[in-house]
Amino acid sequence: MQNIGFIGLGIMGAPMAGHLIAAGHKVHVHTRSAVPGPIAATDAVVCASGAEVARQADVIFLMLPDTPDVDLVLFGETGVAAGLSAGKVVVDMSSISPVQTKEYAARIEALGCDYLDAPVSGGDVGARNASLSIMVGGREPVFERIRPLFALMGKNITRVGGIGDGQTCKVANQIVVALTIAAVSEGLLFAARAGAAPDKVREALLGGLAGSRVLDILGERMIKRAFQPGFRIALHQKDLNLALDAAKSLHLALPSTAHAQQLFSACIASGGAGWDHSGLVRALEQLSQFEIGQEPSA
Repeated sequence: MQNIGFIGLGIMGAPMAGHLIAAGHKVHVHTRSAVPGPIAATDAVVCASGAEVARQADVIFLMLPDTPDVDLVLFGETGVAAGLSAGKVVVDMSSISPVQTKEYAARIEALGCDYLDAPVSGGDVGARNASLSIMVGGREPVFERIRPLFALMGKNITRVGGIGDGQTCKVANQIVVALTIAAVSEGLLFAARAGAAPDKVREALLGGLAGSRVLDILGERMIKRAFQPGFRIALHQKDLNLALDAAKSLHLALPSTAHAQQLFSACIASGGAGWDHSGLVRALEQLSQFEIGQEPSA
């Protein structure tokens, strides 16, 4: 059993922390909102601040929405850094800026502690099923020390490289996912408007080269109009902003990423910041004046 800290008990963080608790570890938790019922019902220790978590735990996991959130939780007045002592490990599983990640790691390492960036992919389904893909940046000995804990939350666990490389990998992941969501949206919208049953089209496509987890999970949400998150459009847009900002500094053209970003922006303009990212299809439906599930006119 280890003393573990977990900060951020949202849609993803709560089930991830739950797996650590279920494995018998003593988990000290902190969240800015109410502790979710499933966590409150366990023997998790609720802490009043990040500093308190860091004083109690040897390994501290973060699962937060954005770069400023990580900055505040780590370095705010009652943040994690205020409670750290030498030899502890901070593992940031949020999806944030690779550049800022390197700065945060340097500041934590200056306190005599280790740091890993370890963003995840797999969404709420992967978090609940402990089947996340975990992309890790950091020193190999630290990665090997934390790997058994990662294995309680995910299946595909890869050390990509040094600090920041995990976040870079996650940005690449979010590009691929966003473009695939757009492709699935266009394919299902085309099929529905042409008069084919979108659920049957999805079933057929899953058996061929077009098959993907996006088509499987998010395609079903599009058909069933189940746009509660999941992974919120506002967060996916944030990740594409990271991609496009980095591409600008690298003198790199990412036109399809920019197009997907514009579709997310259209959704947000329609009040969809909190929709699941499968809701991108709604921007295309609005452009076409036709919804999946609607009876096509002659």
